[in-house]
Amino acid sequence: MEGDLTPIVGANVRRLRIRRGLSLERLAKASGVSRAMLGQIELGQSTPTINILWKVAVALGVPFSTLLASPNTPTAAILPHSSARRLMSSNGAFSSRALFPSTFGCVTEFYELRMAPGGVERAEAHPPGTIENLVVAAGELKVRVGNDRYALATNDAIYFEADLPHEYSNPGEVEAVMYLVMRYAERTDGGGPGA
Repeated sequence: MEGDLTPIVGANVRRLRIRRGLSLERLAKASGVSRAMLGQIELGQSTPTINILWKVAVALGVPFSTLLASPNTPTAAILPHSSARRLMSSNGAFSSRALFPSTFGCVTEFYELRMAPGGVERAEAHPPGTIENLVVAAGELKVRVGNDRYALATNDAIYFEADLPHEYSNPGEVEAVMYLVMRYAERTDGGGPGA
């Protein structure tokens, strides 16, 4: 993680786990992430990959960006590119930067995504009702949703129900730059996804 999100993520995972009355063992079982890894994340001793954070966010029932949100996020903030906090895939070919950081109760997220030539990023199914809307700003991208495949060129956009496993790949020779809006289903119990 760039911009040292490790302690922020660790504190958020611990706070949300405790708020939900979950032990490390129960969160490990719900997320498929080992108890030891969760403990290291909470203590700020391990930098989790994007895929691990998705698993934890789904298990906690919160938007992904809730795990990245700094405490006491101001009502307005400049997000300078020079000091951007980026999450990286384990091989470094894929990065994600939150452009509209989540606050509790938020159901929409906005990200800048970058993928190296030949890069592939696989995402597990998100909670039911999650919609992804992605536009390719530079380069080209192939998207697989379930068994369906799509090819996008610069300035092409796609939206899809993201409650199926999906995959992004860059077949081109230049870095692909994408902007992603993720919308979670609104809860019917009066609370936001982070409640």
